[in-house]
Amino acid sequence: MGPHPAVAEVRRAVRGALDGVPEGALVLVACSGGGDSLALAAGVGFVAPRVGVRAGVVSVDHGLQEGSAGRALEVVRVGKGLGLDPGEVLTVTVGTAGGPEAAAREARYEALGEAALRLGARLVLLGHTLDDQAETVLMRLTRGSGTRSLAGMPAASGIYRRPLLTVSRATTKAACEALGLKPWDDPHNDDPAYTRVRVRHEVLPVVERALGPGVAAALARTASLCRDDADALDMWADEVYARMRALGEGLRVADLGDLPGAVRRRVILRAALEAGAKGSALGAVHIEQVERLVTGWRGQRLVELPGGVGVVRRYGTLIFASTVS
Repeated sequence: MGPHPAVAEVRRAVRGALDGVPEGALVLVACSGGGDSLALAAGVGFVAPRVGVRAGVVSVDHGLQEGSAGRALEVVRVGKGLGLDPGEVLTVTVGTAGGPEAAAREARYEALGEAALRLGARLVLLGHTLDDQAETVLMRLTRGSGTRSLAGMPAASGIYRRPLLTVSRATTKAACEALGLKPWDDPHNDDPAYTRVRVRHEVLPVVERALGPGVAAALARTASLCRDDADALDMWADEVYARMRALGEGLRVADLGDLPGAVRRRVILRAALEAGAKGSALGAVHIEQVERLVTGWRGQRLVELPGGVGVVRRYGTLIFASTVS
């Protein structure tokens, strides 16, 4: 008799994520102790030795709740019981920039990246599920985001892999139950002060009641389709920008005007970043202001971008230059 269907689904997803990892390489599971990452840890603990990969576990202690250090230690203990070794608690200090969610995320990824480098890990596996993807797409959709943003979380990005993006939260919960694992329910996951919590418990249920079941899966499919489109547009923009840069400094307005808007804006973004614009503060509104130097030219003066970069149109060319003396 085979494993429970939910357990089998998680293991299949993990096997796919580990495909191509060299034999003997180390991968780390980032585990909070919640149902999603705990199911992932169990899946990796089963699959990794069968494909010749070493697997460890790390748990980040954000220090935001009483007893968090003890819980992180317990997560590592459980992970080792699932066959994940080495195991470490990563203690971080969460700042305030960008709000509590963003600050915690920044501290967490910094700690995970440092741990991977120190331990020589090839990959860090994250427990985001199909439902997390749907929530991400919905939140970004309400902000009027573009194709790349609506692509949601990538299955692979640098050292990070998200094996469970096609697996539902209900499946990870069922997998934990079948394996006798007891997830820890983070109180923050029920705190309406967080945008994602409101989307999860208030917005998505209303949408599903109005439109029927399957909304989360449909949003996740939308993310996948948007990612394919965004990848194609980025490749196009890379090729165009390389040709323009080869012709000299600046971007010729005539060449930009011949491009579809989606490609033109991407080319402008690349030029802005290369000139030193601050990517984290550079928004669609800034790119659109520069684009109007091409599509809505009325003799506008300097367009200032975050990071001390200015853009002007001179003699049919967009010039990107530092405004910091």
